Amino acid sequence: MASVFIFTACQEDDFEEIVGVCPVVLSTDPANLAIGVPLDKIITVTFNTEMKPSTITSSSIILQGIDTIAGTVTYNGTTASFKPLFNLSPFTTYTGTVTTAVKDTTGNALQQKYVWTFNTGAAGVNLGSASRFGILAASGINSTGFSEVHNADIGVSPGLRSSILGFPPAIVVDGAIYASDDLLPAGIPVMLIQAHNDLTVAYLFAQSATSPSVTNFSGDLGGRTLVQGIYNSSTAASIETGNLTLDAKGDPNAYWIFQIGSDFSTNGTAGGDVILTGGALASNIFWLAEGSTTIGSNTSFKGTILSLTTIRMNSNATIEGRLLSSDGSVVLANTNTILKP
Repeated sequence: MASVFIFTACQEDDFEEIVGVCPVVLSTDPANLAIGVPLDKIITVTFNTEMKPSTITSSSIILQGIDTIAGTVTYNGTTASFKPLFNLSPFTTYTGTVTTAVKDTTGNALQQKYVWTFNTGAAGVNLGSASRFGILAASGINSTGFSEVHNADIGVSPGLRSSILGFPPAIVVDGAIYASDDLLPAGIPVMLIQAHNDLTVAYLFAQSATSPSVTNFSGDLGGRTLVQGIYNSSTAASIETGNLTLDAKGDPNAYWIFQIGSDFSTNGTAGGDVILTGGALASNIFWLAEGSTTIGSNTSFKGTILSLTTIRMNSNATIEGRLLSSDGSVVLANTNTILKP
């Protein structure tokens, strides 16, 4: 009996053919055909073997959108990382390419280039399935007067239907009311669990976001004009002594994330409104509060609130945005209006 061994030779390196297992791409992150990829994503490529670091460069690992994307390439173990110089553009298809210039430590090269594509999501925070809600709470929703929610659903989970109070006289227009103990239509409890899971992911993303840059602030934001970016306060914050203006400078993709390490409040009677200019969109504004949030009486507010605990809207306050409480409740006063952005 004779045994036959077949060796596959890889591409020559420095004119010396080396017999062995050719390197291949095992996986990428984002994966091929991924959607909703965050704009600050670092792209990674994992190989089946250790590669020669000198061959892992910006010429051998390429990312292209409308144009070739500038960035830095690093390598560790069996994984190469590509960090774009600037955030990726929203709702854009990107193509990644690993060329045959990459080689393993013995000199064997990738036998054919590896190409994959993915699509980015919206600017700012990806809310996932939580985006359908104008109000989403954990323990309950309570309206003490006539308020309106437009073009969005409201939901409570793990709170029960009995924890949704004041509807009516409060109403939901072009939306529905859901609770974790609803039996019909089928699948409501699972849908609400997924929405809360997506809210948690969005909250953690907004809490840790650092790109493109973070500007620290403290206290009152009233009277200021802010361009897009991430704004962080380790303590309580407010909009009190004047309105806050958010200026997109003509960029429809401009977004704002406000990271507030404690409670957040506005005072509409003293000019605590949020004013949008330069093409700024309420859908691209996110307010993260690690405490409670109070939208003061007569406030005209813009953006999605991601609050760890209770969210309150006082009399005649309006919001173009969402009230999303991951662990607490949402309380409406009289004549509040919630418009989905």
